[in-house]
Amino acid sequence: MTAHSLLSWFKNNVPTLDRYVFHQLILALIASTGGLAALIWLMQSLHFVSLVVDRGLSLRVFIELTSLLIPFFVAVVLPITTFVVSLFVYQRLAGDRELTVMRAAGRSPFALAKPGLACALVSTFLGFLLNLWIVPNASHAFRQYEFQIRNKMAASLLQEGVFTKISDVMTVYIRARSHDGTLYGIVVEDDRQPDRHATILANRGSLLVVNDTPRVILYDGSRQVIDRKTGRLDMLVFKQDTMDLSSSKKNTSRDMDAAEMPLHDLLHPNTQLVAASDIGKRKVEGWRRLTSPLTCFSYAMVGLFAILRGVFSRHGNIKRPLGAILTVVGLLALNLVTQNFASRNTALIPLIPLFAILPGLICAAILFKPEPQMPRPPRQNGSGF
Repeated sequence: MTAHSLLSWFKNNVPTLDRYVFHQLILALIASTGGLAALIWLMQSLHFVSLVVDRGLSLRVFIELTSLLIPFFVAVVLPITTFVVSLFVYQRLAGDRELTVMRAAGRSPFALAKPGLACALVSTFLGFLLNLWIVPNASHAFRQYEFQIRNKMAASLLQEGVFTKISDVMTVYIRARSHDGTLYGIVVEDDRQPDRHATILANRGSLLVVNDTPRVILYDGSRQVIDRKTGRLDMLVFKQDTMDLSSSKKNTSRDMDAAEMPLHDLLHPNTQLVAASDIGKRKVEGWRRLTSPLTCFSYAMVGLFAILRGVFSRHGNIKRPLGAILTVVGLLALNLVTQNFASRNTALIPLIPLFAILPGLICAAILFKPEPQMPRPPRQNGSGF
């Protein structure tokens, strides 16, 4: 089904009132989710400015790296923005008396809530798509890209007459660089071994990449090592030497983070490869991916319940929206506390899906249950008795 045919079906089969409300909900959802995710991206990207300043990376590389974080930000804020949109769009409809007109036209609470439910289902589907596929792949690409920048790419960006900080424990200086890649006047401060600080000098060298690891072949130089325990200076003069520019041996390979692991590996971790203290954390992360999209439905139902349930007030009612906001804040705090305790005690993991879906089911059951019919007064005959 193409987008045009889907739009035609939507116009022909969905009532005008539902299209009107759903259109407002979707536009508000896109605007609020995009704006909040962009704000978080802008704040978090400041942590990576040092990669541009210290390592001389281009603005393009900076944007490519930090843009891989956007799907994660969208997945985090989507349940909150779904609630906010559902609450305030319906609150505006109530304030403009549009809900009153719809009720007077005979629309039931379920009919009034259908556009909000459709918006919540769209958010839920998008949440599953993000949590189960897009976010893990984007996180893996981000970690891999960051690893390459920190351990490989910076080594190829050595600038003439500049002290380039390859890592926190290594700084390289070159006096000149020829067109064929030969380096001249090389000075290296190597502090990868805390007890043996080394200063390496070389007349010239050439940069190579072996197995994705940057190496420099040094010619006609010396290696001066200070033993910090004894204060003794050892000097080695060499004709040719090879130096690894990665920050340490352990950084030549990268361990996967929980955010980039497949769902199966999180829910069924290998007990032989994973530490006992990390098993609970990985299982909680797996269940968080499965249940976080369900909170889009639950939080939206809290907002719909607050607006559509209760007696209409012509002067407005701030208590119900405020109560809905406090309820969602409490649910967010409860989910965080539950996940924290479940990572230490896996017996509490069933509470994670329970707290994610139960509030929405309770609100839906109360909101959509049929209202009791008032008994009609007995019909009187013509005599008046």
